[in-house]
Amino acid sequence: MGHLVQIIESGGVTQAIARETDGSLTAVYDPRTPGKALVVDDAPQAKVERAPIVVSESARRLHAGALLIDGHNDMPWEIRKQADSQFGRLDIATRQPTLQTDIPKLRDGGVKAQFWSVWVPVDTMRRGTALTTTLEQIDLVKRMVAAYPETFATALTADDVERIAGEGKIASLIGVEGGHSIENSLAVLNRLYDLGARYMTLTHSDTIEWADSATDEAKHGGLTPFGEDVVREMNRLGMLIDLSHVSPDVMKHALRITKAPVIFSHSSARGVADHPRNVPDDVLPLVAQNGGVVMINFFSGFLVPEAAARDVERMAFRREIEASGADEGERTTALARWDREHPLPRGDVHTLLDHIDRVVRLAGVDHVGLGSDYDGVNVLPRQLEDASCYPVVTQGLLDRGYSEEQVRKILGLNVLRALRAAEQVADRKTP
Repeated sequence: MGHLVQIIESGGVTQAIARETDGSLTAVYDPRTPGKALVVDDAPQAKVERAPIVVSESARRLHAGALLIDGHNDMPWEIRKQADSQFGRLDIATRQPTLQTDIPKLRDGGVKAQFWSVWVPVDTMRRGTALTTTLEQIDLVKRMVAAYPETFATALTADDVERIAGEGKIASLIGVEGGHSIENSLAVLNRLYDLGARYMTLTHSDTIEWADSATDEAKHGGLTPFGEDVVREMNRLGMLIDLSHVSPDVMKHALRITKAPVIFSHSSARGVADHPRNVPDDVLPLVAQNGGVVMINFFSGFLVPEAAARDVERMAFRREIEASGADEGERTTALARWDREHPLPRGDVHTLLDHIDRVVRLAGVDHVGLGSDYDGVNVLPRQLEDASCYPVVTQGLLDRGYSEEQVRKILGLNVLRALRAAEQVADRKTP
């Protein structure tokens, strides 16, 4: 098996990155010929950790001036879970070791705008509480903005995002994660938009009555007629269609009928890590044709090939115990035991950059962004442990030869363009 080695410099540290033909990576230190590639022999090599990225002052300046927009963060549910939705019990103005996100981390990370997920569990759909719980999560985000007015401000438009970032605050947008939240009602979809939701993920982990999930049995072969109506209504409203979590058939179906760019708010590239939550190679050119954006998820289980395979096994195990009739406590215990016995390989920030490269190669640099999924995942790559770590991504992109303009696009300008385009397609005067 051959290896291609790219000699690069990261913040003044020279390293050689070796890529095997199967896509796996090794790293060796080589102080020679930075910026050149060479082919090395076919002798077997032990895989070693790649050298950490060192952030230079010039990269920090670029990062500080960029409009960093993250597509997905699950901190609202963690506040609900850890503090009964009360910021007085978990003050995010101070560093919180139980959270991947808090205000100091966001500031250190240079985040200028954040889509906050108002995810609710899919089983709320079966209990008839999906909408109520979603409204509670929207209320939580609104209370957060009100509780920390020096840090956050509500953004409803692309212009709002730019204005708020220019004021030195973090523009806060809302994303509904899963079509189960609308309880099969376009009227509910409209009201969620009125409350500030600016994207909706069509499904979460379960197939729903009008769309197939990537991680559940396909029942519809894409979207049902009502699912098509949902897409059209989101276009009319100016609400971004989020295709994370949906099956490839739903991805292609939605891309055929939407009039506005779509986003994948927190998905990675399936050509690098074969996980059903990732975007297949044959979909990426369609995203480019649509003008959409794939926002790369930071979860190791979606980034690292070995971790992706293990996470697929975990999903199958979870389905088995759910089908067994075990109660919630038994399911939680069984999954915790499985996780202890099958730890996911973490990978590193280089793995994330591999996914960005893949999307750029097949869709173009105008169609990739960042959707960390912080506080929604439990295993993260080295150097991406929390929301303070984004500057490492900027340095890594520069190391791989991306221009400053391209880095700014990836950090946020691409998704800002998609949001503005969705607004321009909107026709809210037509009921």
